[in-house]
Amino acid sequence: MQFCRLLRARELLVTPSEALDAVRALEVVEVARREEFYWALRTVLTSSPDDVATFDEVFDAFWTAERIMELGAVAPPTEPPAADGAPPPEARAPGQHVELAATEADEQEAEAEEQEVALYSPVEVLAQKDFGDLGAAELGEVTRLAQRIARRLALRLSRRMRAARRGHLVDARRTMRRSLRYGGTALELVRRRRRILKPELALICDISRSMDTYSQFLLLFAYALQLTPARVETFVFSTQLSRITPLLRGEWADVLAALGATVRHWSGGTRIGQCLQEFNDSYAPAVVGPRTVVVVLSDGLDTGDIAALDAALADLKRRAGRLVWLNPYAGRASYQPLARGMATALPYVDVFASAHNLATLSALERYILRGNGG
Repeated sequence: MQFCRLLRARELLVTPSEALDAVRALEVVEVARREEFYWALRTVLTSSPDDVATFDEVFDAFWTAERIMELGAVAPPTEPPAADGAPPPEARAPGQHVELAATEADEQEAEAEEQEVALYSPVEVLAQKDFGDLGAAELGEVTRLAQRIARRLALRLSRRMRAARRGHLVDARRTMRRSLRYGGTALELVRRRRRILKPELALICDISRSMDTYSQFLLLFAYALQLTPARVETFVFSTQLSRITPLLRGEWADVLAALGATVRHWSGGTRIGQCLQEFNDSYAPAVVGPRTVVVVLSDGLDTGDIAALDAALADLKRRAGRLVWLNPYAGRASYQPLARGMATALPYVDVFASAHNLATLSALERYILRGNGG
């Protein structure tokens, strides 16, 4: 309705009747597909070719990534449509949008390679900045970007399909079967759409002294994930293990206060093997299954029993669908996984990657999808 008012202010003939027709039009298209969204509105809200340029200008200015994220939709087009009927040239500043989750027009495209969350300028510099170099003034922007990455990850579309009244694909087999009711005439199209993939995650974050620089930001990402539809369990460890899932509620400042009051082993030593074994014994039976991706965020500097670490990882590997190890130091050109804890872990992990900035955390999407049927 706000968008229609703006068009009316620009002297387009958009009456309340056209506004209601626009709402009805959006009920029969796939609104997460920007091109369908664009054409549905343009078809109803323009009445002559002269209106198209104004419509496109207002459309680009109004439907920004920030507004779409507020509305709960996943933004933006590969290439938005233009006045001549073909997809128009990119008219938006690169920083205005994140990438559209559903760009496939048919089943073949649904099998395409998953794409990472796009982090465009002007936030690209911040996304590439090491967490250890971030200042207090940048925390608010980092929080917002972490929430964007987490939301995108949680709303990722699966390759698998489900029946849907307004799906963008036609299910040919079921359509033909239903046509038998009408003597073989396909009077009803049976549609389908890709399912939203809700990842199953178990995050185990190292809060030992050697991880002080990074642990707050990694927990911030865990907090952002906890606010999405994804099924997430979060744990922290140093010399002991604590489940913190219930504490990741409310405002971030309140979360930090709750963590400080509850978790007493911050900045201690590191006994990874002992803590992972405690996780296996006390929590894994309830939270880890064949579709669960277990993500360990640690530098691998273990002061405990290496034999215990080896046994715990072997057990965890058997239980989990996928084991991902994110090490904030792995992004350094000079880094080698020579620490005994890290060297012991490598044979068991499916993915070993860095986690030193927002850009590397955004890559977590593709690691998780391969363990969740995406």
